[in-house]
Amino acid sequence: MSWVEWQDRPALARAFATLLGAFALSGCIQPLYGPLSAGGDVAGELQAIEVTPIPNRLGHYLGNELIFALNGTGSHVPPKYKLTVTVRETVQTPLIDTVTGYPTAATVVVNADYVLEPVQGGEPITKGHAIAAVSYDRTSQRYADIRAARYGEISNAKTLADQIRTGIAAVFAGRG
Repeated sequence: MSWVEWQDRPALARAFATLLGAFALSGCIQPLYGPLSAGGDVAGELQAIEVTPIPNRLGHYLGNELIFALNGTGSHVPPKYKLTVTVRETVQTPLIDTVTGYPTAATVVVNADYVLEPVQGGEPITKGHAIAAVSYDRTSQRYADIRAARYGEISNAKTLADQIRTGIAAVFAGRG
């Protein structure tokens, strides 16, 4: 097949060029949880993180999710790092019933700022920000509204823990 025939098939030529580019870049990808160049692995470094207590109910949920996300094995590893998280929670009511004047939906928005630093002290290894939001319907049943808001907090805690763990793991993988 000559070059002129390849030019007559632009979709096939683009697919071939994309495939060629993918093969060329395949050596540039490093697995996030793979071994580090300096020895050890990212999972081992994550297990060595101590999560400082986070105040309030949302902090309790987030702290438990972080402990499980960072060291889900349950093994006791001496802490090398300290993770400090501060959270801010707001509830927004974007929809209001025009007849009753009460909100018919709400959104629980949680912002979390985190700092990872060595236990011995010194410069922080990383700082970051994570955000999560969950919406729920509000009804005239008060208990159902409270439970839905609590479920939103729990769901946000899981999302934030995943974002924080991924951010920290990326820093460890980048440091090698």
